[in-house]
Amino acid sequence: MLFLVATPIGNLSDITYRAVETLKSVDYILCEDTRKSGILLKQYGIEKPLKSFHKFSEKKLEEWVLSDLGEGKQIALISDAGTPGISDPGQRLIERCIEQKLPFTSLPGPSAPIVALSLSGFKMDRFQFSGFLSKKASERKTALIDALFYPGVSIFFESPERVHKTLEEIAQLGPDHQVAVVREMTKIYEECLKGKAIELLNAQIRGEVVLLIEGHAKIHYTQSPAEHVRELQEQFDLSKQEAIKLAAELRGVPKKELYSCLISEEKL
Repeated sequence: MLFLVATPIGNLSDITYRAVETLKSVDYILCEDTRKSGILLKQYGIEKPLKSFHKFSEKKLEEWVLSDLGEGKQIALISDAGTPGISDPGQRLIERCIEQKLPFTSLPGPSAPIVALSLSGFKMDRFQFSGFLSKKASERKTALIDALFYPGVSIFFESPERVHKTLEEIAQLGPDHQVAVVREMTKIYEECLKGKAIELLNAQIRGEVVLLIEGHAKIHYTQSPAEHVRELQEQFDLSKQEAIKLAAELRGVPKKELYSCLISEEKL
């Protein structure tokens, strides 16, 4: 059996009784960083072999771990913080367990996106988690535009080194949108900064960061497809093809259908 065990995102006391009992009972524990995980295990008197399982070794070790699971061994998978597989190693191993019909289960516990959402004060009835923002400017811009039009809250991981640049981009793309930067959750210097992106540019932001963006409520588009495409091009400095793709997504219609409408309008 494979146990996916959530671990504290900061405060070491944020671990469940079940998690401690499970970690004490397994044959060995897979972790990202043996040194960091060793601190947690020592805190709770857990003396089990630790095996490094991170994004660089994950693929190489899969077959070995799957073989052990097939022989009936009990194995726990933990990440440095939070729930395994959520922007951390584990997703591939879960998929392989499903493929090979090997038993696994997930022990609920700390999750940074959920803690950040509860601290932000944004409405929690609809949200999406999109992991780390891309370092590539074009991909990051696409993700931010998607967040601005999403009818709920979008949650991202971001590094403290890049967060100010990201806030500058949000201030340009969606100056009226509310954002929240939540840092150092569950630790001594936990802080939630909230406001328009431009209002947070001068803030000192250090430590682990979660960025939240409040999107639009559902919009009914009254303009023609051609007008919509032109507005998106002007507002976000997009190429015509990029604007057509975005307009189709926002209107909930196939890209080909929108393109046909544009051709028809141009012939009038």
